[in-house]
Parts: sequence; C-alpha cells; structure tokens
Amino acid sequence: MKLEGKIAAITGGTAGLGRGIAEAFLAEGASVALMARNTEKGQRVLDELGVGDRAIFIAGDAMEQGDIEGFIDQTVTHFGAIDILVNNAGGAGDLQPMVNLSDEAFDQAMKWNVYSTFWATRRALRPMLERKSGRIINISSMEGKHGKPIFTAYTAAKHAINGMTKSLAREVGADGITVNAICPGMVITDIIRENGPLVAKTMGMELDEMINLFAQESAIKRPNTVEEVAAVALLLASHEGGGITGAMISVDGGTAQY
Repeated sequence: MKLEGKIAAITGGTAGLGRGIAEAFLAEGASVALMARNTEKGQRVLDELGVGDRAIFIAGDAMEQGDIEGFIDQTVTHFGAIDILVNNAGGAGDLQPMVNLSDEAFDQAMKWNVYSTFWATRRALRPMLERKSGRIINISSMEGKHGKPIFTAYTAAKHAINGMTKSLAREVGADGITVNAICPGMVITDIIRENGPLVAKTMGMELDEMINLFAQESAIKRPNTVEEVAAVALLLASHEGGGITGAMISVDGGTAQY
C-alpha cells in the first residue's frame, strides 16, 4: 500500500496510459480523480474500477483552461487535498510535413500537450506548496528526446514539457515537491488502435507496419506495455521515489538511450 491515503489527479484518465496508471495507484491504496471528455465512458470506467468512493470522474476538455483548473479545484474540494498530479492528456494531433502544417494544427498541439500540463500544474502547485509536499508526473514521449518526420508539432510540444519539468523541479524541490517526466515509446492502447490507422496512413503505411517500425527502433524489438509505464509512475508517486526529480525517464525499450 505504497500510496495509502494519497490523492491523485490524472488527466486523460479513462483510457490507455491514464487508466493504467489509475489502476496501479488504486491498487496501492490511493484515491483518484479522473478527467476526460466523454462523460458516459467516464462513468463506465468508474463502474469497472469498482473501488467505490475512492475514484471520481470529472468531465472536461484538456484544451480548455477552465476545465483543467476546475478539475484540480474539484479534486481538492472532494478529497480535501491533492498529493499527486499526472499530466497524461495529450496527443499527436494533425501530422503533416512542416510545409503543410497549419497554425491551427500547431496551436492545437501546444494546447493539448503543453498548455494542459501548464494549467494543471500551476493550479495544483498552490495546495502542494501549502502542504510542502507533492508529486508531479508529466507523460511526455520518446519524441521529447529526438525527432521524427511529420511529428514536428508533437515533438516540439513534448520537448517543451521536458523543459518545463527540468525548470520546475529546481524551483520547488526544496518545498518537498518532485517533478518528473516519463517518456514512453510505442505502447499499444485503445487510442493507438482507434487513431493509429490514420497516423500510419499519414506515414504511408499500415498500422501493423507502423507498430513494427517503432518496435524495431528499440533495443527490445517490441512495444512497451501500459503496465511497464504505470510501474514507473508508481515509483515516482511513492515515498521511495522522493529522491528522483527533474528526470526524463525513458520507458521505450532503449530507443532513446539517454
């Protein structure tokens, strides 16, 4: 029960990595607040988790500042505190060669990934600073460490998240707050199955070919699992992870070896 009595807020918490992290935290005794856009799916996930009042769902759009800030405020109001923030909301958006990339698509990538992380973190910091304790975990990407053609906006956004992580870790470390980023590689989730075919088409290949391409770039020659990413998030959220801050931890099978 590494997180017994702790309160975690997770954006993008009803699917993929967000749900996997929520399940890992709940199994270790935490209470969790989950945010995503689909209310029906959110309620269904609560039923499937089956942990009663230890989990709540709050509908919201990560690209809307009011929704993000409201999510943090409602988490604190409902549970009385926030100990852990997982900034998981985000995505690749419109993948285009830069010559075809619109201002709107670039702006969307920034809002979905960078601004959502900034808004949630800034709001959560106030109660964390008051209590001199907190864990902030940003879900970045291996694209936050290197680049890939047509992923320009997404790569820029994830690099920005990593930069934010480094600076904030220095800023609040003496206040008992750690700030880290996890940089996953290819992880097969429902989101990949739903949106992957379009991404693969943009890259000129089928979904299986795209998955294999990412896998072959790694040392382990396979996609990572949700459980492997969630295990790192659990470490960073726990007391044992208190000495880790300002780190960009790769869970990508050795794709980016730094």
